[in-house]
Amino acid sequence: MNFRSLIIRLAACAVALVAAGCNGAPGKPGPEPEVPRPEQVLDFATLYGQNCAACHGEHGTNGAAIALANPTYLAIAGASNIERITANGVPGTAMPLFAKSKGGTLTDQQIAVLAEGMQKNWGNSGALAGQTPPSYAAGTPGDPVPGQKAFATYCARCHGADGTGASAGNGLTTGSLVDPAYLALVSDQGLRSIILAGQTEQGPHDWRSYQTGHSLTDQEITDTVAWLVSHRIATPGQPYKQRP
Repeated sequence: MNFRSLIIRLAACAVALVAAGCNGAPGKPGPEPEVPRPEQVLDFATLYGQNCAACHGEHGTNGAAIALANPTYLAIAGASNIERITANGVPGTAMPLFAKSKGGTLTDQQIAVLAEGMQKNWGNSGALAGQTPPSYAAGTPGDPVPGQKAFATYCARCHGADGTGASAGNGLTTGSLVDPAYLALVSDQGLRSIILAGQTEQGPHDWRSYQTGHSLTDQEITDTVAWLVSHRIATPGQPYKQRP
């Protein structure tokens, strides 16, 4: 081996040793962690936190929209309805569509993960106690005239005879259910869902517990919703008329 070849080999060894030493040097940044693409995220907590918590509450309660951590609601709605609503949204309300196929941000698989995760984390197989509830969606048109009577019978004690709110006891005061601004933000189905399953933040109550000994019937719920929505106006949110 000539002198030149020896020098080249020694230089190559030196470079290899330096590289090996740098790879193990303290403080050297490691490889960047692989970040999953948005459509690859399939963790329920992550998907819920990113897409649902802002409106429905961090843990499915105490949000501006209906509580999802409500076993009665989940049992009546079922995973298929929750998937459909998540995919398509609710036109005319603040509930957007999420299906990627319709211009949203979530895949069908991610929407299924959300629906199944709600049932797994917040559902209860015994929520209905063996009883058959009214249907999730109305099957017949509602009539506001008997609806007003049903409201007076089942709801007035907490919400006032005219629906404008009252003291519900235990220091709670309910807001108006007939305020045009409120009715502009909630869908007919949203009102029906609240009557069916109640609001967990106000203590457990649902279609079975508004009056002792008699549950609300499917038609009574449909008619009550019809009476409530009869208070909608064409221009909600406009300044109220000044009193003379």
